[in-house]
Amino acid sequence: MSPAEHFPLYHPPGAQRAFGSDDATLRFAKVAQLDPGARVLVLGCGPEGASAVLLAQELKCSVVAVDTDEALVSPVRERVRSQGLSDRIEVRRVAPDALGMLDGPFHGILVPGRVQYPLDVSLRVFRQLLGKRGRVGFTFPARVGRFTPKPVLDFWEKRLGAPLLLPRELLQALEGAGFEPESVETLHDTELDALYRDMEAHLPEATSQESAAFREELALHQEHNHRPGVSYAFAVGRRKEPGEKPPASRDRG
Repeated sequence: MSPAEHFPLYHPPGAQRAFGSDDATLRFAKVAQLDPGARVLVLGCGPEGASAVLLAQELKCSVVAVDTDEALVSPVRERVRSQGLSDRIEVRRVAPDALGMLDGPFHGILVPGRVQYPLDVSLRVFRQLLGKRGRVGFTFPARVGRFTPKPVLDFWEKRLGAPLLLPRELLQALEGAGFEPESVETLHDTELDALYRDMEAHLPEATSQESAAFREELALHQEHNHRPGVSYAFAVGRRKEPGEKPPASRDRG
């Protein structure tokens, strides 16, 4: 796997994740039908590992918590050890080009808020890591609202290496990659504002090359009155098998 050079999208260490709340994690677990003992990959676990800990503590899942930076996974290891969860959570640092080498299959893959790879690369690797009927829930930027200014579209196309998609187009991408698309949601304006405030508060004072693009993203958000026509989406899909029949019509028609 060869991720684009500008991935992962920068996320300040310690900042909250777009869909990292307990409520978002439990909603995904319900849709993914994660029973006790289910094997789950949490990609982009962050320095607190909140989603991984919740899945292991509350739902008794067997969790592999992964991030690409040792500075992010070290605090998670310590939390897992201190809470006596080492038998349920394995914490690993994985190089960006080595995600596909993880030992699947997984019942579920959860990406609560850190965008690590281009969309086509992500979906291809997620599918090969999932077991039959396994589900993925992942975060990705999306167009929202009736109008997105051209400078915003240009910024995101350059950053993603592809045009910015609408939520329904994210679901179409899931289907094209061998998934049954199930749901997609985006952050509301107030949720997006809260996310950006938290991320800004965690930015290092010195501007680095990796944080420069995020500062530009934040500036565009503010310049367009906190409604730039872009948000973060969380899409869920179930792995389909070749020749699988489509789901029955819900209206019995």
